[in-house]
Amino acid sequence: MAGGSLDLPVVDLASPDLKSAVDAVRKACVESGFFYVTNHGIQDGLLEALFAESKKFFELPLEEKMLLQRNSAHRGYTAPYAEKLDASSEFQGDLKESFYIGAVGDVDMPNDPNQWPPKERFPSWKDTMKLYHAAALAAGKRILSLIALSLDLEAEFFQNIGAVDCSSEVIRLLHYPGEVNESDNGNYGASAHSDYGMITLLATDGTPGLQICREKDRHPQLWEDVRHVDG
Repeated sequence: MAGGSLDLPVVDLASPDLKSAVDAVRKACVESGFFYVTNHGIQDGLLEALFAESKKFFELPLEEKMLLQRNSAHRGYTAPYAEKLDASSEFQGDLKESFYIGAVGDVDMPNDPNQWPPKERFPSWKDTMKLYHAAALAAGKRILSLIALSLDLEAEFFQNIGAVDCSSEVIRLLHYPGEVNESDNGNYGASAHSDYGMITLLATDGTPGLQICREKDRHPQLWEDVRHVDG
């Protein structure tokens, strides 16, 4: 069941009013589980570069992308239909394709599980992913501090217990098809799911399609559109 457009709260990560930011995060986490963030420190130019690299890769022929098929460390390319986030779906799999990238070290690591497109064709790929990973991780830590404070814990609680020390943070580039085959009518780019991990930072290029369900146990479920907000 589809609803209207949902107005999510906006949390300013640079707000001098810490109490208001903490209260806003707590309210958002309790009521919807989603919120926008502004002043997150990720520069517009970096986001544009990230989306440009992503677009360039997903435009490659499938056989070339499959050369970087996701490995046992869950790094690399996943083709359309390879994942089905909603096990109850009647379809073979979701329509999306994706590319997983883990932490990127300062030097080439001999046992780096990441897979990289050929440098001669993607000369800026690795540096772009490294910069974005660092910026997104910094923003994520600031959000975790607000969440900790909203739970009446110390701001650095999650960092102090080692919750962000295992380098499990992953960039996941996603591409959703525009037009679909008739046999896929009713299928989704990403079927209904809850994300794993502590938090997800979701950056979009403004293309609509994201929906959330605030009450998963409600029948029928109500899915509401989430509009894109610049910044």
